[in-house]
Amino acid sequence: MIQDELNRRLFLRNSSLSVGTAALASLLASPGRANEASPTGHVALPGFPNFAPKAKRIIYLFQSGAPSQMDLFDPKPMLESRRGENLPESIRQGQRLTTMTSGQANFPVAPTIFKFAQHGQSGMWMSELLPNMASIADEFCMIRTVKTEAINHDPAITFSQTGSQLAGRPSIGSWLSYGLGSENQDLPAYVVLTSFGSGRPDDQPLYDRLWGAGFLPSKHQGVKFRNKGDAVLYLSNPPGIDSVSRRGTLDRIAVLNRQHYDQVGDPEIQTRIAQYEMAFRMQTSVPELLNVSDEPQSVLDMYGPDVKRPGSYAANCLLARRLAERDVRFVQLFHMGWDHHGGLPAAIRGQCKDTDQATAALIKDLKQRDLLKDTLIVWGGEFGRTIYSQGGITANDYGRDHHPRCYTMLLAGAGVKTGTTYGETDDYCYNTVRDPVHVHDLNATILHLLGIEHTKLTYRYQGRDFRLTDIHGEVIKGLLV
Repeated sequence: MIQDELNRRLFLRNSSLSVGTAALASLLASPGRANEASPTGHVALPGFPNFAPKAKRIIYLFQSGAPSQMDLFDPKPMLESRRGENLPESIRQGQRLTTMTSGQANFPVAPTIFKFAQHGQSGMWMSELLPNMASIADEFCMIRTVKTEAINHDPAITFSQTGSQLAGRPSIGSWLSYGLGSENQDLPAYVVLTSFGSGRPDDQPLYDRLWGAGFLPSKHQGVKFRNKGDAVLYLSNPPGIDSVSRRGTLDRIAVLNRQHYDQVGDPEIQTRIAQYEMAFRMQTSVPELLNVSDEPQSVLDMYGPDVKRPGSYAANCLLARRLAERDVRFVQLFHMGWDHHGGLPAAIRGQCKDTDQATAALIKDLKQRDLLKDTLIVWGGEFGRTIYSQGGITANDYGRDHHPRCYTMLLAGAGVKTGTTYGETDDYCYNTVRDPVHVHDLNATILHLLGIEHTKLTYRYQGRDFRLTDIHGEVIKGLLV
């Protein structure tokens, strides 16, 4: 009933008391509140970007499950002579362990069995598992010293995406949608794509809250494209309903919703109107987006044979490029299958086969279309892997537990100091020796590249100002040109 919706917000709005007016102003205080009611699309907040951005959009290639940095990016050849030895306590320094290895009698050092070589003019070290990415090594900025606060998957992924280990905060894509708005009114500002890895098909699950808007208006949440069947549910008209009929229905519903908004003042009603309108426009824009028949065969070949399999990592990389062409602000690919507690050598081969060629193809494709110069690419997972083996170790097989102290992520594209390896880990890839990068620092740097001063992008909720980086974060200038 309408009476049930006459809440404190409406009571204070209608109150003639100055204290009520002041209280309401406090409740609604957040930058750009007037823009939140726009039914035509996502409008940038006044004052954002804060300065000229290097990047207009982001493609975030999230490798869910935690890739092993010492098998891919951070070689420690001296450890071959220490194979099977117990990890020295002087290195572990009493750092916490997961319950999966805390009961082990010892922690046998497991050097990688994969070969490394230097690539490009920069001489960047990469594993033999990533030949295609290695061929464009000079396009990357490699950060070897990323640090997180969580040691288990769910809080760690939540932390990397929202800046908090606890669920409920807005995701990074939602923050960008809220602050910068959208440059395409026919597609969402924030699109999420998922794929299942061949390395471990039964890997850690993903939850929709990872791309949720939290306490931001819900129109800023990510729109997930399904990897089976229709990419977006309910876009097709039901039998017997054509576009003209649907347009008329939406117009009549919009009139009722506006009347409802005038009565109760709930901003989510405006969000509902905007989402209905977006869905109507997406009936045309999404089929056109997904139709890759206009792609030259040479481009399809560049992404590899999996590009023809809907929902694969390769198909999603091509779709990400098509979304970037259409100025979608934030595209996030989640590729599952990197959680290799046992049987790592076989599993990581599968994951790299899934991702190596398509990742390199995406970057080359963007570059040849002159899009890489204003697109930021982020590649990495939620934490790293231990140098010691979980369980037993053989000459050709081992597993690795979670390691939050130092792991590797890659940046490429707009504003990034390419051909650079940033930070240094110790001889066991267990601790940072030089230039640590906290997750909050990484997120602050990402926002900076989009022209956002991370301390200024805030939203008032429950009496305090929240931001993606909480009360932390420093822009890492050594990563930027």
